[in-house]
Amino acid sequence: MHANATEPLVAKHGALRDALRPRLQRGLIIAFSGGVDSAFLLWCAEQERLASGGRLLAVTAVSASLSRAEREDAARFAKWLGVVHRWEESREFSNPDYLRNDGSRCYHCKTELFRLTGRLMEEGTYGFVAYGYNASDRGDCRPGHRAALENGVIAPLADAELTKDEIRALMREFKLPLADKPASPCLSSRLMTGVAVTPEKLRHVEEIESILRARGVEVARVRIHEDGPLSFLRIEVGPGEMEEVLAARAELVAAGASRGYLRVLLDLGGYRTGGAVVR
Repeated sequence: MHANATEPLVAKHGALRDALRPRLQRGLIIAFSGGVDSAFLLWCAEQERLASGGRLLAVTAVSASLSRAEREDAARFAKWLGVVHRWEESREFSNPDYLRNDGSRCYHCKTELFRLTGRLMEEGTYGFVAYGYNASDRGDCRPGHRAALENGVIAPLADAELTKDEIRALMREFKLPLADKPASPCLSSRLMTGVAVTPEKLRHVEEIESILRARGVEVARVRIHEDGPLSFLRIEVGPGEMEEVLAARAELVAAGASRGYLRVLLDLGGYRTGGAVVR
């Protein structure tokens, strides 16, 4: 089963399952986004549930910030795994602090997510909520983790010292779906800091990114900038995928113009994490 895994990685995987076992006995909710980290955590929890018993529930929060592609990935994975999966309507768009899109946006988003999971815990069936924060995330600015700590949400991947690369390695080892899925933060993360979040803007981002995906671009970020009454789009892709963007130039410019954007720009610096943060 661990033919290609290193001994330290096998030990970390074992530590994760050991940590999940007692939580499952009291009932465990996994905040499941459809991304790699939460998918692996959910799979591990289900394997342990099958082996040792317990109760497990996957919960996916749904709002305008969750793209259709992410919803489909979450639905397919949960169905493939055979776990109980609930969709819960998230109300972060009713929070003006979230819509302001300052440096605390993720905090308000996760606070709403954990309000939803906390409500399910109060029904008395589940004793713990876990999410996909891992050891690699400790080096990033993660306002959402503060919300997790405030709400008593556990991070078993980080507790087991599993990094993002190690999670992917284990997913490949066990031949799991989504093992090679690119990082997939929410649509609101595309808006530059200070650009107010609206469902319309997020729809624009999703629609224009879909043009790039149709051209075979694997990793793309369409950023929205605003300068007073003027707004424009900046596209980030990997250096090796810029030709595909240029091949779609006319379609992208027309798509941007029809949605009210003054310019559609290609960022020659390429894709980078945190590209929406004003520095």
